[in-house]
Amino acid sequence: QVQLVESGGGLVQPGGSLRLSCAASVSIFSIYDMGWYRQAPGKQREWVALATSSGPTNYADSVKGRFTISRDNAKNTVYLQMNRLNPEDTAVYSCHAAGGWRGNSWGQGTQVTVSS
Repeated sequence: QVQLVESGGGLVQPGGSLRLSCAASVSIFSIYDMGWYRQAPGKQREWVALATSSGPTNYADSVKGRFTISRDNAKNTVYLQMNRLNPEDTAVYSCHAAGGWRGNSWGQGTQVTVSS
C-alpha cells in the first residue's frame, strides 16, 4: 500500500495561486499514474488532473489552462500548481496513486479555500 501525504493547501484570495504537493512512500513511484481529485462541500468527488507514468498529462475542463500537474520521480512527489483560483475551486484536494495490479491509494487530502 502506498502512503500519500498532501500538503500546500490553505486560504487564498480569488485570482491567487497555490501549489499542492503529494509525497509518496514507495520505492517505485515512477510506475504509478498519479492524479489529483477534489471534493467540494455537498458535492461528489471529481477528478482534476492526471500525470501518467509514461509522461502525458490530462486535465478536467474546469481547470484546463489554470492548473498544472507535474511529478518529480526522484522525490516521489506529484505537484499541482493552481493559478487564477476562484471560489468554485474551494474543496478538499486529494491525490491518488494508481498502480494497476499493485492497487490504488488515496491521500487524506488538503483543504483549499478561495475567498476574499
